[in-house]
This record gives sequence, structure tokens and C-alpha cells, in this order.
Amino acid sequence: MRYSEKLLRYFTDHAHAGKMENPDGAGPVGDILCGDFFVIYIRVREGRLEDVSYQVFGCPAAIATCEAVAEMATGKTLEEARHITDAAVVEFLGGLPEIKMHCSNSAAEALQRAIVHYRLQQKGQ
Repeated sequence: MRYSEKLLRYFTDHAHAGKMENPDGAGPVGDILCGDFFVIYIRVREGRLEDVSYQVFGCPAAIATCEAVAEMATGKTLEEARHITDAAVVEFLGGLPEIKMHCSNSAAEALQRAIVHYRLQQKGQ
């Protein structure tokens, strides 16, 4: 299994890693008991993702896709971030081995869940 150089850089660079204190939204995906588990946290200011962080339990591809999603989303409007897809993550990282494609799906899905969580909280205020 070959990983791109860019994916390997994102696997080793954990600039966005860690649990965010008091996030505006959180998006968990997966099941820690049987495999990969992701949580993407977001902080929203004036309609933009001011900060994005993550916690992940998984393989190098899972870690790299979470780091990539956090970097891709930071600074974007909520609407722009809604368009971060599985395919966009794979392209950003220079590809993924076929057997690891579910990792990009999970990281992008976790971001989308965090955005939904944020919006639901806004409606409840």
C-alpha cells in the first residue's frame, strides 16, 4: 500500500489535533469498539470556521484525512465548508489507496455532522 508524500506529511503534522474546549459544534463518526473513530470540532465566528480540530482513533490515512479536513475547512464559511466532500479530501491529499477510501468519507462526514450540530444549537437558542 502506497501513500502519497502529502498524505504522509499530514499524518505526521498534527497542527489541528486535539479536543477543543467548548466547541460550537462536534461531529462524531464511527465506533471505537470496532474500528476507526473520528470527532471533528468547530468554532464559528461571524459565519466562518475560525477553528477546526479533531480527535481520531485510526490508521495513518484516518489521521491524515482529519488533519486535511481541518486545514481545508479553517477560515471557510459554513456554506463553503458544506462542499468539502470525500472526493475533495482525496484530491487534496494526492490520492488514497482504494482500501483506505472510507477514511476520507469519515473525516468529511464528521465535519458535516459538526456543522449540522452547530446549526441545530443555533436554532435552539
